[in-house]
Amino acid sequence: MKKLLFISVILIVAVACQSVSRRAGSAESGKEVKAAGVVPRFRELFNGRDLSGWVNVNTADDTWSVRDGILVCSGHPIGVMRTDRQYENFVLQIEWMHMEAGGNSGTFLWSEAVPPKGKRLTRGVEVQMLELEWAVQHNQTDAYVHGELFGTMGLKTVPDNPRGSRSKSWEKRCKGKGQWNKYTVVAVDGVIKLSVNGKFVNGISKSQCKKGYICLESEGAEIHFRNIRIMELPPGITTPENTAAVAR
Repeated sequence: MKKLLFISVILIVAVACQSVSRRAGSAESGKEVKAAGVVPRFRELFNGRDLSGWVNVNTADDTWSVRDGILVCSGHPIGVMRTDRQYENFVLQIEWMHMEAGGNSGTFLWSEAVPPKGKRLTRGVEVQMLELEWAVQHNQTDAYVHGELFGTMGLKTVPDNPRGSRSKSWEKRCKGKGQWNKYTVVAVDGVIKLSVNGKFVNGISKSQCKKGYICLESEGAEIHFRNIRIMELPPGITTPENTAAVAR
């Protein structure tokens, strides 16, 4: 069943990618894909100049900055920055590089706009971004280092490759500090598939939330991001119960 689900998701993406216009960098596709016949195409979530389109939720004014076309996160304090609107079905591409050994960060999908009371991080599905030395420094299994997927703040998902409630990547493909990593994330109707540096190696299904914000995480160490782009896909059947609350 999981294999069939994986194949179905990949077929959806393949069809969408074949339809992508050569104008992939155009910003004109900023609206959600709502009608049949609209051609999906990638657009930039980070323009390389400033933080337009992003909302600093609960970090300092200098936590996030732009330097030479790179989105720089200082890692302090712990918290998130989110997109200014929600996303449902999409393909997300993001490149990231830790600058410190043992650095910790992540990207949250289908996230709530703000953390629960008394917490620093939001409820959503985290795509883990850990530097290779983290497991050594914290005396943990190296399952932690390479693109785990899991629900945060009690959000339930079904892991493809369970390590408790989390899904562990089938292969270790992340690079260490000072080296760029590329994630391609396919998120469709509560299913997420993760490609790490050019190969799909992890996934979850049956996410309790299927529409919400995309967050970048600040968690104690400097990390850089670039080439953050999204291709929105047609919406599915998502109920209010499966949708994050809209920010006020």
